Amino acid sequence: MKAALFDLDGVVFDTEPQYSVFWGAQCREFHPERPGLEHEIKGQTLVQIYDAWFSGPLTDKQPLITQRLNDYERQMDYRYVSGFVEYVGELRRQGVKTAVVTSSNQEKMRAVYSKHPEFPGLFDAILTSEDFERSKPAPDCYLKAAQMFGIAAKDCTVFEDSFNGLRSGRAAGMYVVGLSTTNPSDAIRSLCDRVIGDFRDLNTVNVER
Repeated sequence: MKAALFDLDGVVFDTEPQYSVFWGAQCREFHPERPGLEHEIKGQTLVQIYDAWFSGPLTDKQPLITQRLNDYERQMDYRYVSGFVEYVGELRRQGVKTAVVTSSNQEKMRAVYSKHPEFPGLFDAILTSEDFERSKPAPDCYLKAAQMFGIAAKDCTVFEDSFNGLRSGRAAGMYVVGLSTTNPSDAIRSLCDRVIGDFRDLNTVNVER
């Protein structure tokens, strides 16, 4: 492994339960006919959610939901997934390149930086939704990160939790580690090379292949 590429929510931060609360409220308000919709949209980008569930007669509600989301993200509890800080620190000491590759936007990242000023210093690069045209499950974001580092895809390891993210890493031709922080291990096992509960399950920087 020459580069470790991390998704954000559910990988670096244990935030998915908080998003379930937020989207649960929006879905009950605007889609009461679809109980549990907040679980169906896990791992999707805001654009994907809007296109699928808040277009047509609900298009005019998008600015309201976006404002609610921005307000919510500013007060969220960004708690690191267990073992992450120690693991990424060891990677960097070993000379492995590190990057966050997320479908979150810069507005969200400003909320992250306000809670964790140390965050940018943990990585060699941070790529957000503004940095690529096609979102996960397209491989573009991970391929761009590899290209930025000048490292072949086969030498990169992707850490993901969502179905779309896991498919993105696979499509990029990279080794994929799935975290069972958002979906059960059995549900993601076929989409990745290895499943872990959190970073305490990795006792070496060289992920076993």
